[in-house]
Amino acid sequence: MAALAIALLDGLSYASTLFLMASGLTLIFGVTRIVNFAHGSFFMLGALFSAHWLVHWFPAWADSAWLYAAAMLLGAGCAALVGALAEFLLLRRLYGVPELYQLVATFGLSLALHDAMRWLFGPDEVFAPRFPGLKGAVQIGAEFFPQYQVLTILLGPLVWWGLHGVLHHTRWGMRLRAATLDRDMLSALGVNAKPLMLIAVVLGCALAGLGGALQLPREPANLQMDVGIVVETFVVVVTGGLGSIGGAFLAAMLIGQVHSFGVLWFPQATLVLVFVTMGLVLAFRPRGLLGRALAPLPQEQGRRFVPWPRASGRFVMLCLLVGAAMGACLWAGAFWQSLASDVLILVIVGVSLQSMMALGALVSFGHAAFFGLGAYAAAWVHLAWGWGLMGALFAACTASALLAALSGAVLVRSSGVYLAMLSLAMAQVLWATASQWVAVSGGDNGLIGLQLVSEATRTWFFGLLVLLALGSVAALRRFSRSGLGASLQALRDAPGRAAASGLPLQKIKWMVLVQSATLAGLAGGLFAADKGSVFPSVLSVSTSVDFLLVVLLGGLHQLWGTLAGAVVMVLAGSGLGRSFDYWRGALGLLVMLIMVWAPSGIGGLRRTAGWERTHV
Repeated sequence: MAALAIALLDGLSYASTLFLMASGLTLIFGVTRIVNFAHGSFFMLGALFSAHWLVHWFPAWADSAWLYAAAMLLGAGCAALVGALAEFLLLRRLYGVPELYQLVATFGLSLALHDAMRWLFGPDEVFAPRFPGLKGAVQIGAEFFPQYQVLTILLGPLVWWGLHGVLHHTRWGMRLRAATLDRDMLSALGVNAKPLMLIAVVLGCALAGLGGALQLPREPANLQMDVGIVVETFVVVVTGGLGSIGGAFLAAMLIGQVHSFGVLWFPQATLVLVFVTMGLVLAFRPRGLLGRALAPLPQEQGRRFVPWPRASGRFVMLCLLVGAAMGACLWAGAFWQSLASDVLILVIVGVSLQSMMALGALVSFGHAAFFGLGAYAAAWVHLAWGWGLMGALFAACTASALLAALSGAVLVRSSGVYLAMLSLAMAQVLWATASQWVAVSGGDNGLIGLQLVSEATRTWFFGLLVLLALGSVAALRRFSRSGLGASLQALRDAPGRAAASGLPLQKIKWMVLVQSATLAGLAGGLFAADKGSVFPSVLSVSTSVDFLLVVLLGGLHQLWGTLAGAVVMVLAGSGLGRSFDYWRGALGLLVMLIMVWAPSGIGGLRRTAGWERTHV
């Protein structure tokens, strides 16, 4: 019984941290309608600033409980200040744009903030001293529970009570709630919404920074704190319902207990249990526990997909030119051949994602699930059963198609952020499984020693990559003009009218998801064959984001956008990565600039410059 009581208290303590993060993210989304993927960076900033203040700058503060608490508040204030700058320089330029651009732009912000903190604070983790006066433990039976965590348990309800009081019993809070429900009506009544948005962002970032600072007596501050906490924060926010503070509180309590008892009973499957919990909640309540209908976010309506060039002869000529350029890389040496192979594989998986997003506004934030499963399937059948390249690619396509067919029944019921988070949950479950199921996946050691492509067949394999990449672009061009493609665009632009016309909405989404997953699985199998090894990182969040960056950097609605985006990503990683230590931060700045100033991507610059000619 004592162990159960300790697990219950651990869950409540963890839930308080999650709620501090989730309440800030919910507040920002509710007012600005921006899904801030950089929220974890403000959590990490609060922790790093407070830790350096206590350890390196003013170590005497660590001896006083009041000064220690003041240092934590300074960390929250630093996060709030940086949040205000982010709102002024970036977020206010994203108000009213489709949520996909917001997600990617704020991911670019997280990359920039991460490298900025690495430059400012250094790469080493910082161990802060324990909180003065709360260094002991409370005995429960034969077990002990830290006194400091009792304090953190109390903070969660206090923050919820304070936010509830402010939002429901002050004029500013009522205006804030009005901005959440209908910002246009609030503006029509003469209320300037911009200060409300700024205050919401500042308060949300301060809560995130405070959550990070409160972790100091429990764990060292480090540069890996952002991704893990933001993923679980999204789980809490989506499970509770976007825009609902009360829902975030209930979801934090639920996820906190699932996490704590998962560690106690199923330590190898804790992360899986967390995402399964979110999936079950959304399967029965697609808007979350207390989610409610909000004014719809802008979608990709009215954006025309550009299958340039329109003339078939010119399209074939362009394919031949691209093929010749890739062929030149084959003769330029092993380094350029490797880069070209990476570009071609990214083109294939980028097209698979683009077919969902550009034509159907179906946002997948976990497309690495299909890519990674395909890679593991190809590697496993080769190592276990000795299958060759073609058999391994068939296994990759089949495994990813089966995953999409089974998960699609739940995924196609959701849209927007909920679909993005469900797909992310699926990818995270597979990532956790691959990391921990050592007997099948090899765990962190991966599956190595693949001989799917030998030196003698490397040239032939490269030619296959070129054909498959160009073939996928051609297939997307044809799909955009097909009856199914037209139906998908109708569902995107006018779902009500499409349903009234008799189009099977769920079936069409399911079919497109399965097709996209199959192509992504093929790309994963090709990746495993090219690299000769597979590791759990192919299923990670960063891999999914890389795929999104490829599509959006090149141009979501441009036929050749994935090629342009893949070239930029590969060259940035290989060139800047070797000569510039902070290249990810530079890439983040580039992503933000493109999402703000050129949302049509690099491929859209052709239209802006007047290069495109209309062919009837």
